[in-house]
This record gives sequence, C-alpha cells and structure tokens, in this order.
Amino acid sequence: MSGVTVVVTCFELGAYVGEAVGSALEQEAHVVVVDDGSREPATLAALEALPDAVELVRQENRGAAAARNAGLERVRTPYALVLDGDDRLAPGALATLRGVLDAEPGVGFAYGLMEQFGELSGVLRFPPYDPYALLYRHTIGLSALARTEVFERTGGFDPAFGEYEDWELWLHALACGQRGRQVPEVTLHYRRRAGSKFGSDRRAYRGAVRRLRAKHAGLYARRAELARESTLGPLGRAWYRGFWGARPVPAGVEAAVHKVLWRPG
Repeated sequence: MSGVTVVVTCFELGAYVGEAVGSALEQEAHVVVVDDGSREPATLAALEALPDAVELVRQENRGAAAARNAGLERVRTPYALVLDGDDRLAPGALATLRGVLDAEPGVGFAYGLMEQFGELSGVLRFPPYDPYALLYRHTIGLSALARTEVFERTGGFDPAFGEYEDWELWLHALACGQRGRQVPEVTLHYRRRAGSKFGSDRRAYRGAVRRLRAKHAGLYARRAELARESTLGPLGRAWYRGFWGARPVPAGVEAAVHKVLWRPG
C-alpha cells in the first residue's frame, strides 16, 4: 500500500518471519525487516530468502525497542506500523486502518482487535480507545498504524520499559496530544506460543507502572481533564484506577483464566 511502511522485527524467528513479511507485502506496503542479531542458521536462511522488495537491516542484538527504532529510522512514508516477526497482519488491515487516519486528521493512530492463534485462540476484545483508561491499562497493543509524526514526536520506543514499551509509546503519544481510534474488527493475528511475552510477574508489572507514572507525571497530573474526555462513568474510572493500577491477581492465576477464556489453538 503506497504511503505505508511496515517494520518487522526479528530475533531468531526464522520459522515465522516469512509469514509476517508476507502478510504486509500482500497489502502492498513497503517492508523493512530488522534482524536484531540472529545467529540461528534457520533464521539467517529465512532472512536471506526474503523477497528483493524487502529492505533488510542487520544490527547486533540490542533488544526489541532498539530494533523497532532502527526500522522506524528507515521510514519515509506518512504512515508506519510495527509488527513482531512471529505475528501477522489480517487481510485488508492496512486499508482499514489507513481509512480511519485519512478520514480523521485529528487521530494520530488507529488499531483493531487481535485474534490469537497458536497455543490459544480467540479474539482479544479490549475496550475502545479511552485516554483515561490508558493511564491505568494497556488496551492497544503494539501493531497500530500511526502517522510517522507520532514516532518522531515521541522518539519511538523506550527500552527502559521492556515488555511495556508499547504502552509507554501510546502514553507518550497522548502526552504529545495524539489520540488513537479503535476499529471493531480484527487487524492483527497474534501468535501465542511458549516463551512469547504476554504479561509478566507482578513485580515487573508494578515496577513498569511506577516508571510510567514517573516519566509521564505531567500526563497523570491531567487526570481530571482526561476524565472529562473519557466515556467511562465514575465507577468505570474507579475500576481502572483501583484494579488495573495495582493488578492484584497473581500472574499465574491470570494465565489460568486465559486458558479458560480462550481455548487451545
């Protein structure tokens, strides 16, 4: 798709990266693949086999945030989306998301629902974008189509936030005046596999929340303003503030609930 770049990051994902790239090329996007220091022969072979149209960037292993930022530095289009090398875009996703951004100049990024596949299956139905809720819960995910200026104004992904670096990015975007829009259809196929990141122990989560609040103290100080913009009522806002801020349920219990809610793939 003219005007859209998809940045695909890869570290030892040779079994999957071709699918991720193919899902973007099928939608006529420009694709930049960043190899974050892979050494497995199967991954190196998969990267060498990518189509000539793909722009391949290689770097020493520096982590997901650095790989994503390295790809974003190569973007020369008005819109960009970051995709993990083991996930896939849903057919037609880029056209759907771009349609929102083309129609609404005041929206900085657009995203849809995520459909899981692999060890678990089913659609993750996060609530629509709400700036107040975003203070306390990450309801967006990584793969939103954003105006390039969103990445430029925020500086991209902050490696200090590890598993929660995408949450930090969208909070930073909000602090810069950039709002999001959710479309009520699946735009991402999210692979659930052993070893993939989906949640963490509670100490890591609470530590990340403390760092988010410290880095974006000015944004959290605007809670009353964001509450007026929110579609949540008083009870809804209290729920996000009281539950998701502390997230009292142990990670193991939460993982067990996931297996009940979403059947094995």
